[in-house]
Amino acid sequence: MVERSKDWFEQAERDLQTARWLVDGGFHEWACFICQQAAEKAAKAVYQKLNGEAWGHAVAALLGGLEGRVHVSEAIIACGRMLDRFYIPARYPNSWERGGPKDYFARQDADDAIRCAEEILRFCRDFLAR
Repeated sequence: MVERSKDWFEQAERDLQTARWLVDGGFHEWACFICQQAAEKAAKAVYQKLNGEAWGHAVAALLGGLEGRVHVSEAIIACGRMLDRFYIPARYPNSWERGGPKDYFARQDADDAIRCAEEILRFCRDFLAR
């Protein structure tokens, strides 16, 4: 398997940049989802660097799966859990009894998602820089 951690991490950084742009445009639900995607890709970059396979989309599970090879703090895993809550509900109207994601996500949600994605990307960047 070709090691492509750099590609995965660069896309994670671009996703985070996109999330910031989406917040400025008022697309809070999409910013939340893209933050989850950024964190997922950053975690998968670490797996790539370790010559491992990462399956699935749950950020907390991906980060938790690194234990034993990389110490992952509970605060980082908690950020992953928070971002995981955005994977489906931020995209699909049938996640809600009425209305759509645009009706349920606010600026504060997006700001919190960006903060957590930044923490996860910082953790992964530090690991990749070793």
